[in-house]
Amino acid sequence: MAPAIVVKAADESSVPPTQVEVTDILNTVLTADKSQTSLDAAYALATVLINSVGFRGLKSYGVLDTIRKAATDKKNVGRREGAMFALGALFERMPPAQPLSEVVFLIQEENLVPLALDATADKAVSVRESAQYALDALFVNLRTEALVMALLPILVKYLGKATGKWQGTVYAYKLVGQMADKAKLGHGTAEEEKAKDVLRVALGKRLERLIPIVEGGMHDLKAEVGKQAVKTMQSLTTLLQNDDVEPRIPLLIQAMEKPSTETLHKAIHALSQTTFVAIVTSPVLAMLTPLLERSLNTPTTSQEVIRRTVVVVENLTKLVHDPIEARAFLPKLKPGVSQVKDRASLPEVRELATRALEVINKAIGDQDSGAGIVRTSSEDVIKVLEKEVQKNGGLKNLPGDADVWKLTKQYIGDMVAELVNQRELERIPQCVVPYLQPLMTGHANELVSNGVHQYFVNQDNERFGVAPKDEDGEVEIVNANFSLGYGGMLLLSHTNLRLLKGHRYGLCGRNGAGKSTLMRSIAEGKLEGFPSPDEVRTCFVEHNQGEDADLSILEYCVRDPKLAGESRERISEVLAEVGFTAGPEGRQSEPVGSLSGGWKMKLALARAMLLRADVLLLDEPTNHLDVANIKWLEEYLKTHTEITSLIVSHDSGFLDAVCTDIYHYESKKLVCYKGNLAAFVKLKPEAKSYYTLSDSEVQFKFPPPGILTGVKSNTRAILRMTGCNYTYPGSSRPSLNDVSCQLTLSSRVAIIGPNGAGKSTLIKILTGEVIPQTGRVEKHPNLRIGYIKQHALEHVEMHMEKTPNQYLQWRYANGDDREVLMKQSRQLTEEDRLQMEKPVDLGDGKGARFIDALIGRQKWQKSFQYEVKWKNMIPKFNTMISRETLLKLGFQKLVQEFDDHESSREGLGYRQLEPKVISKHFEDLGMDPEIANHNQISGLSGGQKVKVVLAGAMWQNPHLLVLDEPTNFLDRQSIGGLAAAIREFKGGVVMISHNEEFVGALCPEQWHVDAGRLTHKGHLAVALDRFEDSRPGSGVVSSNVSSAFPTPEASAANSAVNSEAEGGGDLKFKAKKKKKMTRQQLKDREVRRRLRHIEWLNSPKGTPHPADTDDEA
Repeated sequence: MAPAIVVKAADESSVPPTQVEVTDILNTVLTADKSQTSLDAAYALATVLINSVGFRGLKSYGVLDTIRKAATDKKNVGRREGAMFALGALFERMPPAQPLSEVVFLIQEENLVPLALDATADKAVSVRESAQYALDALFVNLRTEALVMALLPILVKYLGKATGKWQGTVYAYKLVGQMADKAKLGHGTAEEEKAKDVLRVALGKRLERLIPIVEGGMHDLKAEVGKQAVKTMQSLTTLLQNDDVEPRIPLLIQAMEKPSTETLHKAIHALSQTTFVAIVTSPVLAMLTPLLERSLNTPTTSQEVIRRTVVVVENLTKLVHDPIEARAFLPKLKPGVSQVKDRASLPEVRELATRALEVINKAIGDQDSGAGIVRTSSEDVIKVLEKEVQKNGGLKNLPGDADVWKLTKQYIGDMVAELVNQRELERIPQCVVPYLQPLMTGHANELVSNGVHQYFVNQDNERFGVAPKDEDGEVEIVNANFSLGYGGMLLLSHTNLRLLKGHRYGLCGRNGAGKSTLMRSIAEGKLEGFPSPDEVRTCFVEHNQGEDADLSILEYCVRDPKLAGESRERISEVLAEVGFTAGPEGRQSEPVGSLSGGWKMKLALARAMLLRADVLLLDEPTNHLDVANIKWLEEYLKTHTEITSLIVSHDSGFLDAVCTDIYHYESKKLVCYKGNLAAFVKLKPEAKSYYTLSDSEVQFKFPPPGILTGVKSNTRAILRMTGCNYTYPGSSRPSLNDVSCQLTLSSRVAIIGPNGAGKSTLIKILTGEVIPQTGRVEKHPNLRIGYIKQHALEHVEMHMEKTPNQYLQWRYANGDDREVLMKQSRQLTEEDRLQMEKPVDLGDGKGARFIDALIGRQKWQKSFQYEVKWKNMIPKFNTMISRETLLKLGFQKLVQEFDDHESSREGLGYRQLEPKVISKHFEDLGMDPEIANHNQISGLSGGQKVKVVLAGAMWQNPHLLVLDEPTNFLDRQSIGGLAAAIREFKGGVVMISHNEEFVGALCPEQWHVDAGRLTHKGHLAVALDRFEDSRPGSGVVSSNVSSAFPTPEASAANSAVNSEAEGGGDLKFKAKKKKKMTRQQLKDREVRRRLRHIEWLNSPKGTPHPADTDDEA
């Protein structure tokens, strides 16, 4: 029977137990017949040591040596089980009571944990269970800092051994996973959550070494090891705390678990399409670097995947908050990128690799030059610690203390250095006081801790400065530090956004800088550091709202779930405040789908008012508003001083009127300037492009429109509508009423008028988007129209998965513009189908036949005649029929379709639908070829999408450019580039715009539409002084936009455009007569052509071959 155990009372704790007493307790632990008896004895042993000599007894009584010897006794299961119980009891009781024992268990006797891990593979179930108890007890009772600084290195070392037992390996992986799980965000107390933050950051810094080890375990031949390694990897990925990478984690783990080419390519593709908002920290780099390295160094990786990999590498390097964090990863990625730069087959990929290499070299150079934040090392802490210990009386210096102190100061140094680098200075005393308490007398340990703490607080203030105080009387509602990027594009790099209550901030920057992306990130709660919706309510008012077209305006607002708390009366009242009149006949009863763009924007503003937002996010609020409504919005923002506004707008007058501060994008930073746009320009003269329309940085170049057969004069009418009426289905009021107008190649027409007056409807009828109920629309058969609608992105957003280059290839793949064929006027109605089934008798004695198709066209007198293919008849029976006859017979759409085809064929005659040529076309219209070729349309900003639409419209060399609100999505510089291109364009231009500055600089003629009626305002002088390259005070019409009567006094009624002299009658065009050339002229022409060909052969590669035409100069 085991001897009875006597534990000394607490008040006798100063008297240490004898060696015999300790040995007796140990024997009971190791030889007890029952597990419970052994465990009780183990607890008694721990209590005896805690109440007397503490950690010193572990060595002086030989406790750990005895346990170690018993744990390896292969012949006695009881002794092995008892050894694990003894370890478990000591692990459970001693660290909380005397934290210094951690140094003995984990550093001085570092083989104790591997001993327990090996015991998990014991043949006896009882030994395995007691070993698991010991390991769990240690894990639960260690401090947060001790888990990372002491236990983790032991586990990593154990997992690195090739001779370890697989059961021990599984348990080691399990403990690593539990460590990561313990760091997960939760709903604990403030102290618990702070400890989790420290653990999460500390573990994240060690992922560089952990991930390769765990990834190796995923491929272990033992299925149990592989399964646990996958679980551990899933736990480790929670440390990334990156909302952008989080959705890609399953793909990343799959690429590690099943390392095939397919899984790797999927992961790289997903990363290249990721919108990065959060700062990329070392945990993210540790996760991604192995995959990027594999992609770069695999010889079989395709050029497209390498291109994406290089782009991701470049942007990850840019997005790292502190370049020092990347120093472990850059040397691994640099050789691969350098190899791509030297050996990639595509010049474009080599160029990207060169750029990425420059970024990597800069980051390495910054580290070598000492740039960045200096890190505190454990040696720095030890110096301060030793100085404070000596200053406060030194150590007790009991036997064995010297060896323990040597290990303890390193242990404290590691923990404190980690806390200092994390700037968690308030936790320093917890890592100093309890560890020094057994080694020093009285309260000296607290004095040492205070000294160490104060030293590093002062150091932190020197490095980072003291937090700035708020301005007097100002309330700070947002102070966020963040980075913003999109897969292949870095937008903002670790910048700060600070908003004060009641201020109105204008966001200024080039197109694609990330203005709308920043606003959307705030609205979706994705912006790092931005207060939660519970603290700050935000409302995003953007230019493309998705309303239910069938609901009435009032009903639409009532059904909005976010407005559930508002009464119907309150909603009606706010709607009335912004102009939606109440009552059965008022605007509130109209369907949402009938609203023009301006009214839809007012509806969005009304909704924001109802939400009582603290921060109003306004994305181009003036885009669809007329002058009166813009004035109303200005007054609303200025009078509601309780609302903070963040505004993206290209309307310089609006920003001048409302802004109190300007945030400007500078070198991927947000820089705040006090005052409105005018004050900002005084400080930054280069920002003058916000006031003038021409800008040297953005150059748009439109292709020449080409020749229109039979049109010799630029003032000859080429498009005319006469007596047209149109009423939208379900509307009682006509949108257009008896409207007549015409356009020429020299037209520069601005269509102006209030919201909902019928301006866009007029444009749609002119371009054939809709058919008028009454009246006639005529156009030159070969006329090509480039049309950009008010809701310009409608067609482009059907192709979100394509790149801009691919979109243009799809649109013109068949030689026709596919989007023209989608117009309502080109769709065959039931009436048109019946018309095709009617027999045609031309009176030529061949009887009635059925038209199959039109297959050709040629000049005939002053018009055209078409080659008709008859149904069920071979081509030799084809007949030439005049245009007038076909129209008289009712085949208007058949003729129109063939005219469109011929028009496109002429326009595309000198166009090669090749990626390289298309890329140059996009470059001419202000879009980076890299974005045009490789970025999906889904990831482009609104302004970039409009450039895609513009490129699509201009590809076929149009004669007439029709723009409905062209400035809505473009930034100031792009608006300037567009204005300069329009000024130089040789074709006609008609536009709707509320941007008076834009219209006034370009359009001498105005059509005023109000209540469905069109009034010609005559010709005005254009304001050329709005271009920087014009003479000051100049107000004359430029040569490119000249008209017969350039002054306000001139009569529009007598202008060539409106007179019969230039084609006021039917649109008939004479064929150009060819003059026969003499032999000498033919010889001269041949010489000219040969010289042109030789010059072309000597020109740079890619230069288009000059055309040989009959009417060449």
